[in-house]
Amino acid sequence: MTDEEFTALLAADRTLAVVRAASIPDAAGLAGALASSGIRVLELTFTTPDVLTHVRRAVDTSGEHGATVGIGTVLTGDQARAAIDAGAQFLVTPGIRTEVAAVASAAGVPFCLGAMTPSEVAQAVDLGSSVVKIFPARQVGPGFLKDLHGPYPGVKLLPSGGIDASNARSYLDAGALAVCCGTSVVPPSAVEAGAWGDIAARAAAFTAAL
Repeated sequence: MTDEEFTALLAADRTLAVVRAASIPDAAGLAGALASSGIRVLELTFTTPDVLTHVRRAVDTSGEHGATVGIGTVLTGDQARAAIDAGAQFLVTPGIRTEVAAVASAAGVPFCLGAMTPSEVAQAVDLGSSVVKIFPARQVGPGFLKDLHGPYPGVKLLPSGGIDASNARSYLDAGALAVCCGTSVVPPSAVEAGAWGDIAARAAAFTAAL
């Protein structure tokens, strides 16, 4: 997947789902539940045990569910290499991680570096971040994105943290390319229970709010 394809998918769906759970009984079922309700970009994270196995399962079955699957909370170059070897189609970090950027760039894999300050946004862009993740977005609100687009009008911003159906639209209206959805759509208890119907309903309600 190219940077252009990744950003085009985010622009089309306006969201991606970030999953943090103690276990995932079937990553293919999870990806299918989300994709069926209009969330075709799924980020599993290194905070989930055996995440590499789950990513392989989701990527290997992508022909069935149609989701694009990546790995987040990537902190080191070794983690980045392991994620790419497992088939991750994009990488996400919570902050500026130069080693991750270098590994992903060399492999031609899209990546999103996390940033909070204007200086970090500039650094993320310089390192080649496809989209810059603003995290934690709940601490700054939608107006911060609008302000960032003053000096950085062309930067694609992806707010994450504290976003749900009640406020997601306000971030998009402030200029976000897309927003991350987390526990409001994929609560850990539902993921761990394999409650795909519940997750599909939550995803549908979230995408309707966009």
